[in-house]
Amino acid sequence: MAEDNGGRAENEAPLADDEPSARAGAAGKTDPGHPGRRPSRRAAVGAAAVGVFAAPGVARAATGASGAATGRIDVHHHAMTPQVRAWLVAHGQLPPVGGPLFATWSLEATLDTMDRAGIALALLSAAIPAEFTATPALAAELARLANDGHADLVRSHPNRFGLLAYIPHSTADIAVAEIRRVYDTLHPDGVLLMAHDGLTYLGDPTLAPMMAELNARDAVVLVHPYNLPASVPSAVPPFVADFLADTTRAAVQLIVRGELDRYPRIRWILAHGGGYLPYQAARLSLGRALGYGVDAGAVRAALRRFYVDTAGPMSPYSTPTLLATVGTEHILYGSDYNAVPADSVLAGRDALLADPALDASARRRVARDNALALFPALAPRLAARS
Repeated sequence: MAEDNGGRAENEAPLADDEPSARAGAAGKTDPGHPGRRPSRRAAVGAAAVGVFAAPGVARAATGASGAATGRIDVHHHAMTPQVRAWLVAHGQLPPVGGPLFATWSLEATLDTMDRAGIALALLSAAIPAEFTATPALAAELARLANDGHADLVRSHPNRFGLLAYIPHSTADIAVAEIRRVYDTLHPDGVLLMAHDGLTYLGDPTLAPMMAELNARDAVVLVHPYNLPASVPSAVPPFVADFLADTTRAAVQLIVRGELDRYPRIRWILAHGGGYLPYQAARLSLGRALGYGVDAGAVRAALRRFYVDTAGPMSPYSTPTLLATVGTEHILYGSDYNAVPADSVLAGRDALLADPALDASARRRVARDNALALFPALAPRLAARS
C-alpha cells in the first residue's frame, strides 16, 4: 500500500486540534458560520502550521501515546479483508496479484496510517458496488463475508475500529435480511448504502421495507457513490466527477420523495462533502416550475438533515458552502483510506488544519465532537484507550 510521510519528519506526530498553541494562534476568531467575520487566511494558516509542525515530544505529550484523548474519528474508512479479496479474485473481479489500491489493504499499514494522521478510531466500511456481483444472491454472500470480517477486526481492536455494515439492496428482502442479521449479531455503529443498485437509487418506493427497517433501528447511514449507472467511459475518471453526481442523485431523490420525513429516525451522512448537493440545492426549487423539485423551505430543511464528511477533500474549497448549508455541527472527518493512499490522508489532514474558514473550535467539532454526538457508543471505547 502506498504510503508517504507527507513532507513531515518521519517520526513526527500531529498536534491535537485543540492544543494550547493552536488555540493561541486562533485567538480572536469568531463564528465560522458568518463569512463576514472570518479570520485572515494568513492567521489561519499560521495557526494550523503550529499544529502540523509541532515538535514530536509536545504533540505526543498532549495526545497521549495512543492519541485517544484528542484524536480524530474517521467515519469514511475502508478495509478489504483477505477473505473478501479472495472472494473477488475467485469471481473474476480482481487479479490474483496486485490490483487497485483499495484491494491492497493490510492491518499493519492501516494502523500506521491512522497513527501518523492522528486518527484515534476509524469506522470500517466496505463500499461494494452492485456491478461487482452478478446476482442478488452473490451480493448477499459478499456482504456477509465483508461484514463478518470487519466485525472480527472490531472485536480484536475495539478501541481503534467501529463498524458501518455494508447493506446490499438489489432487493428489499435481501437488504432487510442483512440489516436484521448485522444489528442482531454484529451490533454495528451504523451502515453503508451505495447510492444506487442498477438503475434503482435510494428513495425508490421498492426500497420502502429497507427504509422502514433502518428507521426502526435508528440507523446512521453513510451514502457512498460509484460510477453512474449506464455511463460510458470518458477521459475524466469517474471518481473525479461522476461519484459526486451519484451521491447527489441519491440525496435529491430522498428529498423529493419525502423520505427524510417519512423515516425521521434515520441519520444520513453523504460522502465526499455531500457530492454536488450543497452547491446545486437551489435547482430543486427552480425545478418545481419544470415538474420536479420542492419549495425553498423544504430544501433548506432537508439540507440540515444531512451530515457530510470531509473526504474529497473538503478543505479549503468546499468549506464555505458546507458551513452555509449543513453547518459546522454536521461536518464529520473522513479520510477515504484506503481508497486513497496514506500521503493523501496526511495531505487532507493538513489542509483541514490550515482551512481559513475553520477556527480551533470548529476543527475540533469536525475532527471528533460531531462524530461522538452522532455515535455516542464510541465514547467509552475511546476512553478505554486513554
